[in-house]
Amino acid sequence: MNGILSRFCVTLAFVLVLAPATLLAASASEIDASVNEALDLFSEQVDGGRNFLDKAAGYLVFPRVIKVGIGLGGETGEGALLVQGENAGYYRTASGSIGFQLGAQAKSIVIAFMTPESLEKFRNSAGWKVGVDGSVALIDIGAGKAIDTTSINDPVVGFVFGSKGLMYNLTLEGSKITRIDKS
Repeated sequence: MNGILSRFCVTLAFVLVLAPATLLAASASEIDASVNEALDLFSEQVDGGRNFLDKAAGYLVFPRVIKVGIGLGGETGEGALLVQGENAGYYRTASGSIGFQLGAQAKSIVIAFMTPESLEKFRNSAGWKVGVDGSVALIDIGAGKAIDTTSINDPVVGFVFGSKGLMYNLTLEGSKITRIDKS
């Protein structure tokens, strides 16, 4: 009985990990609307957030990244790359994990490419993996504090946030970001 339950849990975890990529696929117009909503929320929650993004060479916005896990976990979400405020393509983020986990979580992610070189390296990759193809410095700022653009010198900067503000102690390490066709 224990072996059957174990196999069932593993199978269920794989289904939950793989299903969101196809079940949560959105149209281009749905992604665009969600990206705008996420940017509005980011601007409301992070003082100076919009000005910070205006200084970036480009930025990825994943408005809804869903993480599901039962022992094995995975997360996925779709978003858009914005360069000079214009959509420059659609992307999917995905990652997996092993360890004690049970449940589901939704979050939003913004990854800012602060230099033209870091943006070009990202755009020229076939699939960009955080920690392998580039490091992302996650920014943790307390509630009510503003982004200090003069002290951020990293070429790629990330923010993870939810409905209650920036989330702490999270990582994007191992996340793979690939371009998707929404035409």
